[in-house]
Amino acid sequence: MIDQETIQRIMDAAHIEEVVGEFVSLKKRGANHIGCCPFHNEKTPSFYVSPAKGIYKCFGCGEAGDVVKFLMKHEHYTYPEALRWLADKYHIEIKEEELTDEEKQRQTERDGLFHVSEFAQKYFADLLFSNEMGRAVGLSYFHQRGMSDEIIKRFGLGYCLDEWSNFTDHARKNGYSDEVLEKTGLTIFKDTDESGTAPKHRVYDRFRGRVMFPIYSISGRVLGFSGRILTSDKKAAKYVNSPDSDIYNKSRILYGLFQARAAIAKANKCYLVEGNVDVVSMHQSGVENTVASCGTSLTTEQIRLIKRYTPNVTVLYDGDSAGIKAALRAVDLLFAEGMHVRLVLFPDGEDPDSYAQKYGSAQLQDYLANHEDNFILFKIRVLLDEVKGDPIRKAELEHETARSIALVSDMLERNEYIRQCSHLLHVSEDALTNAVAKAIATKSSADKTAATETPAPEKAEAEPQPQTPQPTASYPLPEVERHLAKLLLNYGNEKLYQTYKDEDGSERELVYTVAQVIIGEMLSEQLSFVHPLCQRILEQCTLMIDLTGSVDTSRFMNSNDEQLRSFAISLMIDTYTLCEESWKKKDIYTPKIEDNLLQDVSDSLGTFKSMRLAQMIAERREQLRTANTEQQQQLLAEIKQYTDISRILANKLGQVIAPRR
Repeated sequence: MIDQETIQRIMDAAHIEEVVGEFVSLKKRGANHIGCCPFHNEKTPSFYVSPAKGIYKCFGCGEAGDVVKFLMKHEHYTYPEALRWLADKYHIEIKEEELTDEEKQRQTERDGLFHVSEFAQKYFADLLFSNEMGRAVGLSYFHQRGMSDEIIKRFGLGYCLDEWSNFTDHARKNGYSDEVLEKTGLTIFKDTDESGTAPKHRVYDRFRGRVMFPIYSISGRVLGFSGRILTSDKKAAKYVNSPDSDIYNKSRILYGLFQARAAIAKANKCYLVEGNVDVVSMHQSGVENTVASCGTSLTTEQIRLIKRYTPNVTVLYDGDSAGIKAALRAVDLLFAEGMHVRLVLFPDGEDPDSYAQKYGSAQLQDYLANHEDNFILFKIRVLLDEVKGDPIRKAELEHETARSIALVSDMLERNEYIRQCSHLLHVSEDALTNAVAKAIATKSSADKTAATETPAPEKAEAEPQPQTPQPTASYPLPEVERHLAKLLLNYGNEKLYQTYKDEDGSERELVYTVAQVIIGEMLSEQLSFVHPLCQRILEQCTLMIDLTGSVDTSRFMNSNDEQLRSFAISLMIDTYTLCEESWKKKDIYTPKIEDNLLQDVSDSLGTFKSMRLAQMIAERREQLRTANTEQQQQLLAEIKQYTDISRILANKLGQVIAPRR
C-alpha cells in the first residue's frame, strides 16, 4: 500500500491545472481555468478547474473531483495507477511495501507533533491577551508595529513568557511527553555532562521572551514557529525558528501562504517579502496576496507552492545593497520554474512594514502599483554599474544574462527579453540570441541527465473501487439554502468576532466560526434544509464540528457519493469573476463576502427562516379550507403567531411585508 506520507507529497506537488491541461485546452478566467468538458460533447465551455482549491467541476454533465479523480475518470486508472502517474510526472518515488510497525509508530509520532504544535499556538495566543506580561510586552509590541487585534488573531500571533520553562511545565501538565516537545523544538534539553550519559534535566523553552509567529501548512495546521526577541541583547539571535522535524521543513513552507492563498489566486499575483512582520503588515494594509520565505533563502519548493496559485510574482526587498543582492539571487530560480517576475525596491532604509507605518496603506498600494520593474532588466542595470567598462566582466554579464533569458519558457517573451537586453548591453541581437540558444541546449542536456537518474516509481496495490452512488430525487433548490451550504463549505472555519456589553458595562468579545453559528441556529430552531443534498452537507458539517470543531471539505471532495461530491464542488467553485479593476476606475469598490461575513451569515439565516415561516403560513391557510371551527381557531392563532415572527425578522432584514388582502 502507498503510505499516507507519500500520498500527501504527491498531492502537494500536483498542480491540477497542469494535469488537466495535458488532456484539455484550458484558458484562464479570473481565479479559475475553463475549457470544454472531456467527459461529454459541448461547444460552449462549462468545465472549470480551480488551482487554489485543487478541484474541477463540469456544470454541463456534473462531473467533479480532484486531480486523482480526474485521472481515474479520464484515463480509466485505478486509484494507485493515478497516483503512480502523478508521481512519475512530478518525480516522486513511491513506496510499495506495506507499512511496518515502525512506520505505523512514526505516523503516530507525527500526529503527536501536530497536536503539541497546535496546543502551543493556542497557549501562546492566549498569553498575549490574558496574561499581564503578555499584554504589557507582547501585545504592546504588535500594537506599536501598527497591528490590530483582528490581524493578530488572524495570524494566530502570541507570546512566550520570559521564564525558563513556563511552556514546558504547562505542556507536561497537559500530558505531552518530553520526547514530542524535544522533536518539535519547543523545548531544549541539555545533558549534565559532555558524555551525554547523565539524564537530561536542564530544561528550557526555546522561544522564551519572544513574540510568536506560528507557521501554518496550506490546510491551516500548525507546523512550527518563528520567535522574535524584544530585547536589545546583541548576543541573542533576532529570530529563532523551529528546527526541521517530521512535520516542518522550512525550505518547503512559505510564511503567510495559508492566509494569502485565496487572495493570490484571485489577484493572479503574489508579493514576496523578506520577513514575517512584512507579511502581517502588508495584510494589515490590504495587500493580502503576500508571503515570505521561512528564515531561508528562496527555494524551488517554495516557488512551486506559489505557482499552484499564480505564475506572477513581484519581489519586494529593501532598497539597500543587501536587499538588492538578495533580490538578484532569487531571479534565476523563479525563471527556471516558469514564473513571470517583477521587482519593487523600496527607498533606501525602508521596507514594506516601515513604509506602510510611515505613509499608510493607500500610499503603500500606490507605491507598489507604480514602482514595479522588470527583474532581468533591473538586474542588468544594477550589474552594469559594477562592470564599469571592464570587457571581461562585461562578457561574464552577457553570458549570465543569456543564462537567465534561457530560463524563460515562453518563446515570444524570450525574444522580447533578447531585444531589450541587447540594447542595454550594447551587443547585437544575433550575438545574444546565439548565446541564449547555447544556454538552452546546455540546460536541456542537464535536464535529460537528471531525468535518467530519477528512479521510476513502483506499482502500488489496488484500492477498492468507489461504490455506485444512490440516486437522489429531483428537488427545487432555494437560493438561500444554496448560499448557506456555500458558506459552510467555503467559509465554515472562518472566525466571527462580535462584541457586546456585559451587565457591568464592560465590553466582551464572542468568537465563533461561521459553521458554529449556522449549525447552532439550525439546531436551536429545529430547522432543516428542504433540498436533500444541502441537508446532507449540513448533517456532515454538524458531525465534523461535534468531532473536531472544524469543517474538512476534503471529505466532500473525496466522497464516494458522486452526486454529493459534484454538488459540493459546484458550491466551492465560483464561476463568476468580477472585473474589480474596471469598477475601481469608476470609483466603485465591490464588497467581498469575507469582508462582512457576520452580516452575511445573519442575513442569510434570517432570510431562510422567513422563507420557512412563509411556507408554514401557506400550509396552514391551505388547511383552513377543510378544517372545522375548533381547528380553524387553532390554525388562525398559529398563522398570526408566524406572521408576527415574520414581521420581526423582516424588520431586521430591512424588508416590508404587505398585509394580506
